[in-house]
Amino acid sequence: MDFFQVACRFLHHLGVAKGVSEHTLRGYSIDLNSFLTFTEEELHGKRVSPPIQPAVAGEGKLLMGEVSKRQIRRYLSHLYEEKASSRTVLRRLSALRSLYKYAMREKIVADNPMEEIDSPKKEKKLPVSIAYEQVQHLFNQPDLSSPFGLRDRAIMELFYSSGLRLSEVSGLNRRDFDQRNRILSVFGKGKKQRQSPITETAAKWICDYLNHPERTEVPGEKAIFLNKWGKRLTPRSIDRNFAAYLKASGLSERITPHTIRHTIATHWLEKGMDLKTIQMLLGHTSLATTTIYTHVSPKLKREVYDKTHPRAK
Repeated sequence: MDFFQVACRFLHHLGVAKGVSEHTLRGYSIDLNSFLTFTEEELHGKRVSPPIQPAVAGEGKLLMGEVSKRQIRRYLSHLYEEKASSRTVLRRLSALRSLYKYAMREKIVADNPMEEIDSPKKEKKLPVSIAYEQVQHLFNQPDLSSPFGLRDRAIMELFYSSGLRLSEVSGLNRRDFDQRNRILSVFGKGKKQRQSPITETAAKWICDYLNHPERTEVPGEKAIFLNKWGKRLTPRSIDRNFAAYLKASGLSERITPHTIRHTIATHWLEKGMDLKTIQMLLGHTSLATTTIYTHVSPKLKREVYDKTHPRAK
């Protein structure tokens, strides 16, 4: 079987059987297409297979048997020559490992060429947070006389209220919003559901948007946040709108929706919230993931130093 067909079946399996998000599937597609493009160009002089997508019919020219350990190492060298970050290299290799695990399990291939391929060490980067004053300035950018400005302000407030991920905000349906108790039913990574409390301020912005007379939705649409056609607002659109507001704000920092998630987690810690609660609110599987925020705040570092150093006072 050729690489293209196996990759498409693999992505379809991830979406249907594993329930991974469209955002994750798109990432896998990009990573596998990167490898396919390089390998076909090296072996055949040009890219000859269609783009890899979930459950797409068609045929590719690169056979699974043509992919050797040597070929993967050449691809790895190519990534380093292109000065790809270790994060990108890790993601590309992870996609290939997952694909070959699937192919081995389905008995599509007899040998796994990824077995002896070493991964680079992951760069340890601390999450970036911003000051509360910067959050306020950024959130004041949307035009509240427009239903879309109201929508975008509500989205911003949600990011800071509960530290939701981009895909989680996009995926919210009206039935997920318990207005009376100010709680959202959120579907996070791996379709894991959690109950996320939100502030009174965020709940008010959502209600104002939902009740706006110019808010229109197509029949059968369940989403809270809609685009101009009355359909669900995609993560990519939210990200693009956020970038436009950042540019209008004049703030020099590189601030994304995920920065706001990091920011509220840091602010929670500074206000004394325990790590276990923050883990639950953010939807982290491991407490170790949440613990990284203790290294972000200079204020927290100072407090820990003063409490623990015998000559600090």
